[in-house]
Amino acid sequence: ALDVELENQVRFIWFGAEESGLVGSQFYVDSLTARETKDIAVMLNFDMIASPNAGWFVYDGDASDTASTGSTGSGVVEDVFVDYFESIGRVTKPTAFDGRSDYDAFVAAGIPAGGLFTGAEDIKTADEVVLWGGEAGVAYDPCYHAACDTIDNVNLVALDEMSDALAHALLTFAMST
Repeated sequence: ALDVELENQVRFIWFGAEESGLVGSQFYVDSLTARETKDIAVMLNFDMIASPNAGWFVYDGDASDTASTGSTGSGVVEDVFVDYFESIGRVTKPTAFDGRSDYDAFVAAGIPAGGLFTGAEDIKTADEVVLWGGEAGVAYDPCYHAACDTIDNVNLVALDEMSDALAHALLTFAMST
């Protein structure tokens, strides 16, 4: 993991080996002391935030809408993202913490987590096209885990809005924890 710390308040971490079984993030969490684990206020996860046939999904931290496995406090993270998107007139849908990304080790350790997701191999519905545009019956990311998954395979509107939401949450939690 590449780990950059700013003023002991915000830590940016890029994990390796996510696709090989969340190896990097699990190793990172396993290496934390009990005190270090307790000192982490929140883990924000941004994996796949510019899928070309994007959906606007927020992790269901309070498990109110999905069979989610979020940890205590994760509902607060969900609320920050949902409130942000509501403030810009963007409709979101909940997505479950289902163990498929680097948040999993943090959630299992009891660290509040949340994040954003624009979809992977699942198929966008006609109802979602009404909400977000795009093409029904097509994967959110038709190039997911394929050779065509390049820098040219991004939705710039989704990337822009997800990045703004990311910055909003980062500032919200950095200034309030």
